[in-house]
Amino acid sequence: MILTKVTTKKHMKDFVRLPARLHSKSPYYVPPMWMDENNAYYGKKNPILSNSDFVLFLVYDEKQNAIGRTIVYIDFNHNKFYKAKIGFFGAFECIDDSNAADMLIEAAEEWVLQRGMSSLRGPIHPVAENWGFVLDGYDSTPMFMSPWNPSYYHKFFAGYEKAKDLLVYKADMRTGYKLPERYNLFFERFKKRYPQVKFRRLDMKNIKGDARKILEITNTALLDNWGYVPLELPVMEDMLNKLKLIVDPDAVWIIETEERAIGYCLGFPDINLIFKKTNGRLFPLGWFHLLFGSKKLREYRLFGLAVHPDWHGRGLDAIMYINLYNHLLDKNIMMEANYILEDNLRIKNALVKLGMTHSKTYRIYEKNL
Repeated sequence: MILTKVTTKKHMKDFVRLPARLHSKSPYYVPPMWMDENNAYYGKKNPILSNSDFVLFLVYDEKQNAIGRTIVYIDFNHNKFYKAKIGFFGAFECIDDSNAADMLIEAAEEWVLQRGMSSLRGPIHPVAENWGFVLDGYDSTPMFMSPWNPSYYHKFFAGYEKAKDLLVYKADMRTGYKLPERYNLFFERFKKRYPQVKFRRLDMKNIKGDARKILEITNTALLDNWGYVPLELPVMEDMLNKLKLIVDPDAVWIIETEERAIGYCLGFPDINLIFKKTNGRLFPLGWFHLLFGSKKLREYRLFGLAVHPDWHGRGLDAIMYINLYNHLLDKNIMMEANYILEDNLRIKNALVKLGMTHSKTYRIYEKNL
């Protein structure tokens, strides 16, 4: 086996296509949108990598077949914010071979050590927005912008500690989920108490303006969340622009008073179901499926929900979920809330009270070097 850095077009093609080679026979693997993926690992084209030092590693077998890969990077914004010296890895894929995995992991550790880092954390994929390895819940396809991996990946990181578990909760209207009636009564009381609070959908004609409002709330509300780094406007604009083609106006809400925006919830239909159908290709019919098929999807992801700290303790987070539920009720959907920190008891308890059930766990590892 040979380990190499990605330095040629062939290397890059092997790097990008490796997950499909390894997992295409799995019923749970979902290909990415290849048009984006083929250009995603160049720093200038990725808002996160453009502010990072990074390297791509590949492992080849004796027949020159790629059998393992990972990206290793130093996020300067993260380390400056936390006054830390942490290196990260992501996009980890490997055959079930400890020698190949060890080559990748040792190369990653050595690379970050040479750059003055004191620990290595991951997987946190800076391109696909995927955090963690699936720890339980392997028997379902991942939602858009969430990971899937075979269970054997965990054994490769026996020398690592758990950094954090991220939880997934879901509510499926198709199998009888209903919002407890007391929450609709709570919604009515809230509107009477705070008549100045208004709910509106995302303004598709003013994406930049709404991106600024969402950015301000996010960077204020999530500041104390583990691993969170204040976002920059280009990152938020890039995310909303990616969702533009698939946005369901009933799933994206901004909450405002006369003075300012005070909260938002961001949901979207799971276009992974379309990527699986088209094998990640937009041509010749992929665009058609994406533009028109997404309107028929009945599986959704609640990607983000945040409340300005000035409004904490008034139940606004529950109010946004109730509003979301009521506007999606006629579509009879399944909603998955992703990336809930294991120690965020306030959110976990709220989701359980709303009748959602824990369905999946992702694990992030870390090693002190």
